Amino acid sequence: MKFSEDMGDARYRITGYGDGWIAVNQETLQHSFLLGPQTLIRNWQPRHMQELEAHHLEPLFDIGAEVIIIGTGIQQDLPQASTWKALVQNSVGFEVMGNDAACRTYNVLLGEARRVAAAFLLR
Repeated sequence: MKFSEDMGDARYRITGYGDGWIAVNQETLQHSFLLGPQTLIRNWQPRHMQELEAHHLEPLFDIGAEVIIIGTGIQQDLPQASTWKALVQNSVGFEVMGNDAACRTYNVLLGEARRVAAAFLLR
């Protein structure tokens, strides 16, 4: 799917997605990454939800988002208890969903000028 909506002054926007890839500003990414309106961290580890640990989320917390979205791949998968705990302890709203829903949600929140950040797990 491709997007064309204007997202204000955000530097990084999701412009498309499909099975195993997400496009940010027309650049196709096929490895896990972190995203914020002014931040793109390519080749982020982990690649699977089972590998995701609390310390992997630190760059997302540093963005200062009010909402964090975690895209878990083709389907929704829930994080380990320690990762869940880190999200709760940082007093930030968060959602965990499949990548397709995560892409759409990220762009909607970005379009509403919300402080949003996202982690996308791509194998």
